[in-house]
Amino acid sequence: MASYNKIILLGNLTRDPQLSYTPNQTAVVDFSIATNRSWKAQDGSQRDETCFVDCRMFGKRAEVINKYLRKGQPLFVEGRLTLDSWIGQDGTKRSRHRVTVEEFQFVGGGQQQATRTSPEFSNQQPNYGNASQQAPEAPDATAYGDAIDDIPF
Repeated sequence: MASYNKIILLGNLTRDPQLSYTPNQTAVVDFSIATNRSWKAQDGSQRDETCFVDCRMFGKRAEVINKYLRKGQPLFVEGRLTLDSWIGQDGTKRSRHRVTVEEFQFVGGGQQQATRTSPEFSNQQPNYGNASQQAPEAPDATAYGDAIDDIPF
């Protein structure tokens, strides 16, 4: 039987990323993204809905997210949905879904704008789309500065 597990989100971080390391020193960053949805109800009133999604990323790029992103900043992520299960302190079985991020892109300006004038980053090509490539130490914000204007929604 075929299966497909792909999550694509564009939203704002709801808290600062939290970086930790596994026992074998692999970086792990946990963060949460809020996505918003607006629609007009049948009665004509405007309705809004916010969805909060927990995310986790591993490796060198987890350190990049921790270094360059803070609460409120936009981020585009692609990944897969995973299920975490554990036994709670009261002995009941607990679970929750989380997005394991495989790829990401910085969106908009903000803190990345400061790197535009730094000559040490001027020749780097930001491409976080290929999981086999390591992310540069700092993103080249010129590639992302106007990216939000190209999104059709």
